[in-house]
Amino acid sequence: MSSPVDPNDVMMTGENSFIRYSADGGKTQTDRVSHWRVLWCPAGAGHALFAKSTLTGGAVRIWSDNAPVARWLQKEIESLLFPAFADAQTPVAGAAFTRAGGIDSRAAEIVTAQDAEIVLSWEDFLPPFVLNMPPGTAGRPIGVFSTFFPARGARIALNGRVAPGQPYAEKRGERDSTSACLAWSETWVRPRAR
Repeated sequence: MSSPVDPNDVMMTGENSFIRYSADGGKTQTDRVSHWRVLWCPAGAGHALFAKSTLTGGAVRIWSDNAPVARWLQKEIESLLFPAFADAQTPVAGAAFTRAGGIDSRAAEIVTAQDAEIVLSWEDFLPPFVLNMPPGTAGRPIGVFSTFFPARGARIALNGRVAPGQPYAEKRGERDSTSACLAWSETWVRPRAR
């Protein structure tokens, strides 16, 4: 009988919802935001938002309520997902994080900093599915398991300005998905040290 326990070591658990816009079906991206709600990692718990957008002039901006968590995410995960978010020289601005709404209507994450208010929202959801990518999948040394709620509609706003664009359709395995997903119950793992 196989073990019911995944053989890997847990790196972090929480959420990593995202929105990506593209004018060419995903070949290039005009806007990319990655919102993390970390329930646990070796650096603690907290939130981080990484953004590279038309609203930031194409520059990477980072906000967090726990800078060590943001730095840990940069080093351990964003370096593999999107290296532009992993530059340790990028300042981390302090911010407060709030959730509003839900899957049954519109889900939103509100990030409030001294000089910025960022509102991310997702709506018109496709059926959810569980993403299962053990270490070694897609050439990554670490793996992830997550529940994805793909959104047909998503919005990125910074200080009242809204980024132009819409999510684009994507396939993830056999499932219909988009480039804007709530990624909840997300756990990242690495091969267990022997």
